[in-house]
Amino acid sequence: MIRSLVTLLGPAHAPRLYRYLAWLVTSAVLQGLAVALLVPILHALFAGDLPTATAWLAGLAAMVVLTCIAHYQQAMKGFALALLVLTTLHDRLGQHLVSLPLGWFNSEKVGRLSRSATSGTLMVTGLFAHYLGPVVSGVVVPATVALTLFVFDWRLGLTAVLCAPLIYFTHHWSAAAIGSNDARVEAAATLAGNRVVEFARYQQVLRAFGRTQDGYAPLQAANQAQKLAGGSMLSQTFPKLLAGGLTVQLAFALLVGVGIALAAHGEIDAIQLVALLALAARFVGPLAEAAARSGLLRMAGNDLDQLVSILREPPLPEPAVSLPLSAPGSLAFEHVSFAYPSGPTVLRDLTFSAPAHSMTAIVGASGSGKTTVTRLLMRFFDTTAGSVKVGGVDVRELSNAALMAQLSLVMQDVYLFDDSLEANIRVGSPDASARDVAEAARLAGVDEIVARLPQGWNTPVGEGGASLSGGERQRVSLARALLKRAPIVLLDEATAALDPHNEAFVQAAIQRLMQHSTVLVIAHRLPTIMAADQILVLDEGRLVESGTHAHLLSLNGRYAGFWHDRQRAGGWRLNAQAQPC
Repeated sequence: MIRSLVTLLGPAHAPRLYRYLAWLVTSAVLQGLAVALLVPILHALFAGDLPTATAWLAGLAAMVVLTCIAHYQQAMKGFALALLVLTTLHDRLGQHLVSLPLGWFNSEKVGRLSRSATSGTLMVTGLFAHYLGPVVSGVVVPATVALTLFVFDWRLGLTAVLCAPLIYFTHHWSAAAIGSNDARVEAAATLAGNRVVEFARYQQVLRAFGRTQDGYAPLQAANQAQKLAGGSMLSQTFPKLLAGGLTVQLAFALLVGVGIALAAHGEIDAIQLVALLALAARFVGPLAEAAARSGLLRMAGNDLDQLVSILREPPLPEPAVSLPLSAPGSLAFEHVSFAYPSGPTVLRDLTFSAPAHSMTAIVGASGSGKTTVTRLLMRFFDTTAGSVKVGGVDVRELSNAALMAQLSLVMQDVYLFDDSLEANIRVGSPDASARDVAEAARLAGVDEIVARLPQGWNTPVGEGGASLSGGERQRVSLARALLKRAPIVLLDEATAALDPHNEAFVQAAIQRLMQHSTVLVIAHRLPTIMAADQILVLDEGRLVESGTHAHLLSLNGRYAGFWHDRQRAGGWRLNAQAQPC
């Protein structure tokens, strides 16, 4: 756990952790020594030796003062470390996340990240504020008392030493049970939470199909799984926790029993027996406190391991120095093959190039690899074989900042931040002038939206852009791209779900983008790409056809089939004479 804490805090703050641990151990040792001084004090008092008792009492007073100082130091340093975790951990996570490949951010990992960055962080801060102190004291104080018992009587010391492993293994057994079950309970709770959000988000669909009266089966299953996981944890850990508590009480009973037996045989007197009772109580007290916190310590340790595992995720490899672009604005795939992690091959020996200021469209059935092309261009992943080039340079030879400076992405599902409309347009160009922002908005048709919003440019768009329609969000996304003026613009099915009004604005904005950018379009609506300089047809990750719209129609191949299917679909009408089934 200490190594994980060092990794979490970073090398700059590791000395603070070591100082905290040193004060923690010092405080625990002084507590144990203070208890040990009760033996000579009681012996001198009952013997009537006031000078000796006074001397020992002075020593006890000094020990108490030192103990208070040490406890104050470890408490202050512990809370300071907890505050440090709260204030710096999110920064460390943020700095590390921007270095990870974009392909790392799938739903499972994002869910784990969200859990670790919120409740996981709070549990880790509890290590310094609440958990480590009692656990360290639960080891150091009894060890100090056990050494005192050896000095007092070797048989009492031996009894304490023999009890210690039994107590340790019993509590380690119960803590391990809590740790293993906590992972299952946490996974079940996360799934149940996701199902609740899903149930709330898709009420429109569920109500339309009458799925709210009899419950939502995935949510019910997730709740039942969470209930079973919690019940399993209780049934498996409660007997072990009970056994841990009984072991501590058994140790106390054994120490007292041995002491009484020694007193009965006249080997220790009544004064020493009273001192023994005080020592025995101080021996088992910290152990009981450590036992009570051991489960929480293990749970916090699990959260710590999760955070450390995220910080240890390998960053995207970057060159020390980016190579200069040899063909600005161009892009190329050279014999590219790619398979997602633990998945089948998606692209197979794909080769094509797009010169600067050209428009390339990619079409194909679902699952043919179209979106994967854009992901490789943005380096979500590195290729399995072959190379992807932007500006004439392999993307692996460009820094992330240099690569992103060359690209803009406009997707079908646009995400807007819970901020003003203007701030959302400025996302890619925060230093742009107000005039440039207004011009980009005009070209994308966003000025029409601004004119009817209650607060104009300063109107909050809501989380995800909830206050705008899908077409309006798409126009905002295009305004971002126009403002950034990146040499290459990737349009991933940007017009797939737009109404005619919004599609007209989007198509006009795309035409303006083509005036100064290379455009790569992933499209299902074939009429929107008729003017493309080249159209690439993918089938199961392979390039099967390429050329202009007219050339591909003349081939009467896969693209021509798509086109004729689209024409037939465009002429579909409801038949008023149709009879119900």
